Amino acid sequence: MLERLKRKWGIESNRDVVMIFLVFSLAGMSVSFCRRPIFAFFGVTPQAPFWLKACIYLPFVFPLYQVSLIVFGSLLGQFRFFWEKEKQLLRGMRGLFRKALRCFAP
Repeated sequence: MLERLKRKWGIESNRDVVMIFLVFSLAGMSVSFCRRPIFAFFGVTPQAPFWLKACIYLPFVFPLYQVSLIVFGSLLGQFRFFWEKEKQLLRGMRGLFRKALRCFAP
C-alpha cells in the first residue's frame, strides 16, 4: 500500500510519506482546535442544524485547513507536494463554479 501511495503521489522515499501523513495530522488537529472558537463566535451550538454548521464551516474553516496544510507542509519540507495539491484543488473548484454558473445562465 505504501508503494502504491508513493507512485500515486510521485514521491520516492518512505520518509516523505511519513512527513505527508504528519502534515495531514497536524493540519487536521489544528483546524479542530480552531473550529470551536469560530463556531462559538457565530453562536453555533452542537444542537444547530447541519446546514448552518456547513454554511459556517465552508467559508471559514475549510480555507483555514488549506492554509494549515501549506504552513505545516513548509515546516516539514513538503511545500512542493502540498502546493501542487492546492493548485489541483483550486482548478477543480474553479471548474465546479463554472459549471454551476452555466446552469444559471440564460
